[in-house]
Amino acid sequence: MNSKTTLFPARKIITMNATRPEGTAVAVRDGMILGVGSLEEMKSYGPFEVDNKFEDLILIPGLIEAHSHIGEGTHWGFPYIGYYDRVGPDGRKWKGLKDFEEVLTTLKMLDHTMTNPDEPLVVWGFDPIFFEKDWLNVSHLDRISKKRPIFVFHISDHLATVNTALMSLMNITKDTAVEGVDIGANGELTGELREPYALRLAGDIYLKVADGAQIDRNWLTYGIQAKNAGCTTIAEMAYGSPGDQAALNRLKRLIDAPDYPVRIAQLYLPMLHDVKDHDEAAQWVIKQGQQSSKKLRLGIIKYFLDGSIQGFTARLRKPGYHNGNPNGMWLTPPEEMVKTLLSYHRHGLNMHCHCNGDEAVDVFLDAVERVQAEKPWLDHRHTIHHSQLTSPAQYRRMARLGVSANIFSNHIYYWGDKHYETTVGPDRAHRMNACQTAKQMGVHFSMHSDAPITPISQIHSVWAAVNRQTSSGRVLGEHERLSVYDALYAVTLDAAYTLKMDQDVGSIEPGKLADFTVLEKNPFDVDPLKIKDIPVWGTVLGGEPFPAAR
Repeated sequence: MNSKTTLFPARKIITMNATRPEGTAVAVRDGMILGVGSLEEMKSYGPFEVDNKFEDLILIPGLIEAHSHIGEGTHWGFPYIGYYDRVGPDGRKWKGLKDFEEVLTTLKMLDHTMTNPDEPLVVWGFDPIFFEKDWLNVSHLDRISKKRPIFVFHISDHLATVNTALMSLMNITKDTAVEGVDIGANGELTGELREPYALRLAGDIYLKVADGAQIDRNWLTYGIQAKNAGCTTIAEMAYGSPGDQAALNRLKRLIDAPDYPVRIAQLYLPMLHDVKDHDEAAQWVIKQGQQSSKKLRLGIIKYFLDGSIQGFTARLRKPGYHNGNPNGMWLTPPEEMVKTLLSYHRHGLNMHCHCNGDEAVDVFLDAVERVQAEKPWLDHRHTIHHSQLTSPAQYRRMARLGVSANIFSNHIYYWGDKHYETTVGPDRAHRMNACQTAKQMGVHFSMHSDAPITPISQIHSVWAAVNRQTSSGRVLGEHERLSVYDALYAVTLDAAYTLKMDQDVGSIEPGKLADFTVLEKNPFDVDPLKIKDIPVWGTVLGGEPFPAAR
C-alpha cells in the first residue's frame, strides 16, 4: 500500500528541467519527487496532505557544493584570524583583521589566555597576500612565544607559518629533505611550510587528533554549515575514505541518520595515504563505492597537480607571476600523471584534479588524451578543479576530451584585486574563472566555495559568477559574466553531472530525490548585485524540511 503523498505549494518552483521549467506545487512520496506543476495537477497522485509552509517562498533544486572540505567542520575548533569577517557555526561573527600589527596583537592575546604553557597555539584563516610588506615569518612568531609551539594556517590551506619552538619539537631543520620547507635568502628557515608534504611535518600539532565523538561533531558542524547555506549535497574533496571498515561504518551511521542535514560525496585522495600502487588503490576504492548509500557516495578520486595562486605555489604558463615570483610547485610530478590517471581510469573511476594554474591544466589534459587513446571511455567525466586561468583553447580541448570543470568563481570577490595587482596582472585577472568561456565551448562546469577557504555558500558563488565584482567593487571580466539561469544550472544540474549524481539530484523532476533549497526571494527577480543577500529559509532533503539556523 502506497504511503501518503505530501504536496508542497510554493510561490514559485524553479525546476532547472527544460521540459517543465516552473511550477507552483511539487508532489513528494517516500523521499522522491512524483511531479511538479499546479496544485490541482499534483492532487492527482492519490491520497495526499498539503504542507503550506513554503506557500510564500521559492523552491529551487537543492544546491550542490561540489568542492568543499571537512575543514569547514574541523577548523572552527581553533581561533580564526582571517582578513574578511566570518560567521562561525555557533553564529559568532569573527571580525576580519585588516592590519598586520592587529594580527600579531591577536596572537599575543591568545597566547596570554592559554594556561598550559606546553599547549600549541593553532589559528587559521591568515592571508599573507594582504600584508605583503610584512610577510609573516618565524621571527614574528618567536616574538609571540619562544617556548609555545605556534602554527598559523593560511586561508588557502596550502601553507602555514610556524615558530622555532614548533620546528624544534618536530625536528624541522634546514636539512629536512622535504620540498616546501622554505629557506630564505639568508640561508635560514623562514618558518613557512608550503603544500601537504611540508605541512605534514607539523604532525598532530595542527591535525589535533580527535576521538570518535569529536570526529562526529566535526562532520555534524560541516553538515549544519552547508544546510544553513541552502546546500543539500556537498562533496568533501580531500578527507579520503576512512582507512578501516569500523571508521566507515561509523561515518555511514552518522550521515545516513534521518537528522543529518545533507548528502555527502566523499572523494578519496591517494596522496594523503602515500599510495605506491594505484591499481590496488583503485580496486579498494571500487569496494568502498559499493557501500555507497543515498546520503553517502563513495568511489571518486581526488588528486593534486599544483598549489595556490595567491600562495605562489600554483604552476603558471609564461609569463608567470606578475610580481616576478618563481613558478610554483608540482605536487605531482608531471611525468607521473599519465600512469596515475590510467590506473583509476581503466578501473572506471573518474578523477577530480586540482589545477589552479594553466600549466597544470595542460599536464592534466595531456594525461587524459593519453589514457583515452589507450583505454577509451565515453563518459569518464574527469574534472579539473579551480580551473582559474584556463584559456579558451584549453576549454575547447576540454570539450573535445569530455573533461568537466569546477570553477572557483568566489575567487573574483575575495582575491580579484590582489590577482589584478600582484599575482597574474590585469589581463589574466580579467579572464580568471572564465565561466562564460566554458559555457560557450560546451564544457560541463560547476562552481564552488572551496569551504573553508571561502564561506560555504552557493548563493554567493552564483552572485560572484553573475557579477564578477571584487571586494573593492572593481568588475573583472565583464564578458565572462553568466546569466542567473546559467549560474544556477552550474550549482545544481551541472554540479550533479560532475559527481555522476545527475540521475538522482540537480533538478526538480519526477523520479529524482526530493531535495530543494528554499529561498525567501526569487533570484530572477532581485537586482543581480543583491543575489548574495537572498535569505535562505533552509532546505528539504528527501522530502523532510530542514530550517536554517536563525
